[in-house]
Amino acid sequence: MKKILSYSWLALVALFMYIPVLTLAFYSFTESTTIGAVRGFSLHNYVTLFTTEELRNMIIGTVLLALGAAVIASILGTLGAIGTFYSRSVTRTIIETANQVPVVNADVVTAFSICILLIVVFGIEKNTFVPLVIGHVVLCAPFVYLAVMPRLKQMDNGLYEAALDLGATPFQALYKIVIPQIIPGIVSGFMLSVTLSLDDYFISTYTKPATFDTISTYVVNATRGAQTEIKTALWALSTVIFLVVILVVVVMNVASVRQTEKQEVSSYENREKD
Repeated sequence: MKKILSYSWLALVALFMYIPVLTLAFYSFTESTTIGAVRGFSLHNYVTLFTTEELRNMIIGTVLLALGAAVIASILGTLGAIGTFYSRSVTRTIIETANQVPVVNADVVTAFSICILLIVVFGIEKNTFVPLVIGHVVLCAPFVYLAVMPRLKQMDNGLYEAALDLGATPFQALYKIVIPQIIPGIVSGFMLSVTLSLDDYFISTYTKPATFDTISTYVVNATRGAQTEIKTALWALSTVIFLVVILVVVVMNVASVRQTEKQEVSSYENREKD
């Protein structure tokens, strides 16, 4: 009975989470202009999505911004986590506490603060992409830090010290010993950064150039009087994003399972040799 109740609860939660997305995906393959009335099935929304120059440029710009910000955030977050891990306990506590602030802080507060600091105080013009990129990096880097730090704590620190004893420089030991062991955390932080950047609205709104739109800012503006054809094309865009996320999650899980199996086989073979 407990299993039935637990499975029923999980099914109910899954339905609550996915039914709205699946409903949107269903209507993206129709000619309907509003949710609730089916007017025949068609790929018109997808054709509009990929052939309209405005939408295509918006998608490409958003993806490039997300990838660029994720790369920079991954580098800074990883270096910050490594530096904090090898710091003294007091310094480590202070940095870890400071890292929590952007994570728990409201996005609108972070966005407004970045806008004041970069545009008002430092005088960086808003018609450049510098404030926008910096804002997204500030948003993403703390999450990379949180993804990498557990991997560092699980790492066998004796290997790093052994490499130093055998004549490796600190950089060589870092590159050949530490980095390979924390790669899964770096990848997780990178993927999370891409997701956060694609999803962000407030920081993008406050820091983006007037002629540039991300997916989030474009969707919000599209609900305020855009053409019906554009609005329904955004249903197709939401479906594509959902499918891409599912594909990425499946690939990452499969890769993780295979890596675990290889490690178990390697461990078993080593025990057999011993």
